[in-house]
Amino acid sequence: MAIKPERLKKGDTVAVIAPASPPNKENLKRGLAFLTELGLNYKLGKSLYEEYGYLAGEDDARVEDLHEMFLDDGIKAIICAGGGYGTARIAASIDYDVIKKNPKVFWGYSDITFLHTAIRQQTGLITFHGPMLASDIGKEGAHPLSKETFRQLFQPTDLKYDPDLSHIEELVGGSAEGPLVGGNLSLLSSSMGTPFEIDTKGKILLIEDINEEPRAVDRMLNQLYMAGKLQEASGILMGDFNNCVPERDLSLSLEEVIGHYVKLAGRPALKGFKMGHCSPHIGVPFGVAAKMDTKTKNLYVESGIK
Repeated sequence: MAIKPERLKKGDTVAVIAPASPPNKENLKRGLAFLTELGLNYKLGKSLYEEYGYLAGEDDARVEDLHEMFLDDGIKAIICAGGGYGTARIAASIDYDVIKKNPKVFWGYSDITFLHTAIRQQTGLITFHGPMLASDIGKEGAHPLSKETFRQLFQPTDLKYDPDLSHIEELVGGSAEGPLVGGNLSLLSSSMGTPFEIDTKGKILLIEDINEEPRAVDRMLNQLYMAGKLQEASGILMGDFNNCVPERDLSLSLEEVIGHYVKLAGRPALKGFKMGHCSPHIGVPFGVAAKMDTKTKNLYVESGIK
């Protein structure tokens, strides 16, 4: 059963952690200022500024930060500073009973995808796929709509994606409904064969990625297809594929690759959503009811908070 976290209100304290790579410090500083603008206080994870190679501290330290923030009754939400790499390394070390017994907003994307999948499938908690403090909000010229998307945490509001925001294109016709799941393609494919393998049966699957050549996107989509993950989904949404361009003369285009697999899957599919490594980046809750229609190009997503 899905668990919706409590809404935020001004004056609440939120946690800021880095469960993957170290965040850009200047960007993070601006991201923290944004939390203050929202009327929130914040508590920083102990490993937030640690650097252990490409990780924000050793695995045990990052797990400890996650546990501490879920256990702290004074913390009302956990916001990830950035992604990068590292969440899959800690997924098996997390005490999911701690999360289930202390549900609260958990927000991030990119490498955080592995935690979205693990947390949702182990606990039922609704989590949020949205722009992060250092990776997005703290960058110079961060888009106002990326900031505005945090407002969904303060007031239960069903999301209706604005088709004027980006060019939405039908790939396979039809309508679908089911819980919204997914995230970064690289992390979804890396979940295969693990205890945290993405479950897509009867669900609307959102996919996005960055800096992957079409041949790499091909490999990962093929893995999901051969495992039945694309066919089992009720519908497929393609988010942003930032800089996923060929680095060689002989290559299929990204459009050809995506088109090939969604047609093989035969599920209703739309592409062009501003979700992922893009600006603006529209945040959405994972695990809640969603509906899509390729004829009208509409996407509705139920509120993720109560």
